[in-house]
Amino acid sequence: MMIHSFLLIGQSNIAGRGFIQEVPPVFNESVKMLRNGRWQIMTEPIHNDRPSAGVGLAASFAAAWHLNNPAEEIGLIPCADGGTSLDDWAVGGVLFDNALAQAKLAQRSSRLSGILWHQGENDCSADGAAAYAQKFDRIINGLRTELNVPDVPLIVGGLGDFLTAGLYGSYFTAYPLINEALLQYAQTRNHCYFVTAAGLTANEDQIHFNAVSQRILGIRYFEAFNTRAHITAPLPYEHNLVQTIYNRPFTPKEEKLLLENRFASGKITLQEFREQLVLIAG
Repeated sequence: MMIHSFLLIGQSNIAGRGFIQEVPPVFNESVKMLRNGRWQIMTEPIHNDRPSAGVGLAASFAAAWHLNNPAEEIGLIPCADGGTSLDDWAVGGVLFDNALAQAKLAQRSSRLSGILWHQGENDCSADGAAAYAQKFDRIINGLRTELNVPDVPLIVGGLGDFLTAGLYGSYFTAYPLINEALLQYAQTRNHCYFVTAAGLTANEDQIHFNAVSQRILGIRYFEAFNTRAHITAPLPYEHNLVQTIYNRPFTPKEEKLLLENRFASGKITLQEFREQLVLIAG
């Protein structure tokens, strides 16, 4: 079975800083993530760029993709890094080269089907917005050329409207200019689609999308990818689709793997593990 893989790049809001305990888990044996060049079943956090890594948009994106493609597998390639600017992602830099290397490893056993990008907080100025398209073009064109995927879809997301309300709000006053630059970029490039962050909310820092909003953002990213269209307003069914993902029953194999993870991480005793294992088998 061919895995359809997606490269995750940008800064912390795609790496994910949502608090894991605030939302139900997404766990599906057909949803994979790349670790050391090999595919394993996805668990959150998908990224490990910071100790604070948590829930991002990719898990609900992947779960929605699988609902639409139940006979196939999806793989996530985590390469985002918190607090990074477009200059940090420049062609030939370490972040670009790492994403390129990870994607090439993934291509050995998958088909690269999309690139998911969220970034802009660290370029949040009038000058940053004016230079955004030119800098971003070099990055995306470089990746598409090196990976030999000239037409691979690219999904880009807008910044949250909450940014100016937080501790560093004065730094983010130009965020509407970044959102305009992202939307204009998507509207004027082939195979590129914009996703709005309208109506989404943040952790207390007012910088990072909270876990509930990350789930919704992932649904919007999937809809943009699936329809090849810009998502410029909240979707009427996005909350219902998240609930559908949560309500999917685990398979016996998934239940066993989750139980093994709980035992291996010290959350249950050996006796509890054995007792619950019998219940799953029965």
